[in-house]
Amino acid sequence: LRHIKTAVDAAGDAIGIATADARHFYQNEAFTRLFGYSLEELAHERPDVLYANREDADTVFQTIMSGGSFLDEVEMVTKDGRRLLMLLRADCVRDDDGRISGLIGVHTDITERRRAEEEREKLQAQLIQAQKIESVGRLAGGVAHDFNNMLGVILGHTEMAMDRIGPDKALRASLEEIQRAARRSANLTRQLLAFARKQTVAPRVLDLNEAVTGVLKMLRPLIGEDIEVIWKPGSDLWPVRIDAAQFDQILANLCVNARDAIESVGTIIIETANASVDEEYSAQQAGITPGDYVRLVVSDNGCGMDAETLSHIFEPFFTTKEVGKGTGLGLATVYGAVKQNRGFVSVYSEPGRGSTFQIHLPRYVAGMATPADQPLAGVAAARGSETILLVEDEAAILKMTTMMLRKLGYAVLTASTPGEAIRLAREHPGRIDVLMTDVVMPEMNGRELARNMLSIHPDMARLFMSGYTADVIAHHGVLDEGVHFIQKPFSKGELAAKLRQAMGKG
Repeated sequence: LRHIKTAVDAAGDAIGIATADARHFYQNEAFTRLFGYSLEELAHERPDVLYANREDADTVFQTIMSGGSFLDEVEMVTKDGRRLLMLLRADCVRDDDGRISGLIGVHTDITERRRAEEEREKLQAQLIQAQKIESVGRLAGGVAHDFNNMLGVILGHTEMAMDRIGPDKALRASLEEIQRAARRSANLTRQLLAFARKQTVAPRVLDLNEAVTGVLKMLRPLIGEDIEVIWKPGSDLWPVRIDAAQFDQILANLCVNARDAIESVGTIIIETANASVDEEYSAQQAGITPGDYVRLVVSDNGCGMDAETLSHIFEPFFTTKEVGKGTGLGLATVYGAVKQNRGFVSVYSEPGRGSTFQIHLPRYVAGMATPADQPLAGVAAARGSETILLVEDEAAILKMTTMMLRKLGYAVLTASTPGEAIRLAREHPGRIDVLMTDVVMPEMNGRELARNMLSIHPDMARLFMSGYTADVIAHHGVLDEGVHFIQKPFSKGELAAKLRQAMGKG
């Protein structure tokens, strides 16, 4: 008997034995350590003192005393009030005549195991959601790229047709409607590209407090007089490096989303602050890197969102608004822009309690801003006389862009493949001032073509064009210093300004 007691006391599980009337009369050392009660204390306590719910205690005792066995997870309480999740295996004890004389329970503490399982499930769910958004982003980016090419042709020819007719012609109204519809479509594709992180950006060092103040001047009339906007700038804010227009887009989308969540009168609060993310926090959240960030918070006291809605809000075209009231791309754009800038976004919301969006953008620590970080002033419809080698494998875009360039006064050499472009560059007797090339083409990409061209015409300026860069001329969508890019579709005025910048005359 002594050896049996030694073995039971050495067991890692908590073992307790009680009489048929639930009087506790034996427990091993593990039981005492786990629950904190001595045998004497439990002998005078109610049998359900160890159970978080009295119904669980009744179920266990009734099952055992009726001759059954019990195996299930049960929440139990220690002497100092801690709640533990136990795997309880209980069975009856019978006397020599086979009558039930008591019960024995073996308790395995699975609290930490269950917590770890829940944490793994949470991280797995975050990973699946991130993968789903990434897959949708790749699809959206591909569709937007091809659609942008067609929109470029539509907008370009519409603009040139409008140049040919007088302002009083009846046809002009129809052309203007085509132009407006195409521009709205182009804006949609740009939002898709932002979500897919395929848009090209030219970042510069920003003070977010100054940036927010500038955007709010534009947003206050849009938000309306019934909604109070409270601006709480953080002190001694660290700088960040982000495309200014991209940040304007992030804040505008968050504020418009907050406005739409408020039925009539309400409040939007915008805050900034420095924030440091440690290893522990980043380990609990998928896609977050430890480090210093600047935090932008946009809160509202609107209708809030349930868990199901929260799981979809960053997906493109998902919207809770009425038909015609939203495209479902606003928050998708925010997500893509923040991720492209190596930041992260988190959302806290409950139905009826409003929503809070937190944007974390990495602190900029590389030093003072360079001249390339400063915004470049565009030159609207500036004309030139230089020679441009235009390379584009899409025939309709090649034709339309050639017409634009000639109307702007440029001499144009055209090529539909990189090989043809290299041949033209070698055979052309005079100077070629600018290589204007698409990014993704057969034979070689735009960057490789430009490298080959510089060996023939070392002083040639380079202007890349594309619906998106696919990281060919940009690293994660960020342009190298001195590289010029124009987003398809573009207008004649935008093309004129970009060319002057590329040649250092803008």
